[in-house]
Amino acid sequence: MNVDDNKIIITIIGADQIGIVAKITAILAECKVNIEDIKQSIMQDFFVMFMLAQTGQSSLTFNEIKEKLTKAGKEMNMEIWVQKKAIFNKMHTI
Repeated sequence: MNVDDNKIIITIIGADQIGIVAKITAILAECKVNIEDIKQSIMQDFFVMFMLAQTGQSSLTFNEIKEKLTKAGKEMNMEIWVQKKAIFNKMHTI
């Protein structure tokens, strides 16, 4: 098994509001997904966050985790993308 097989990259973008980090991290904790790295910034009035997370402890599939996060994004009026790190790496390798 590749070391990146259980890693996901989560990208969140939208208008800044209270509770974004709390809601997303609560979902990840509920899914037993461990956050390995997190970067966030406010660019003008937009909240931007990137997370690297490990799904190895979760009993949920990648698609189930992705569905929970994208649903939360819709509820908060945010764009949330979830990708497998291995696929992300291949997309950015020439």
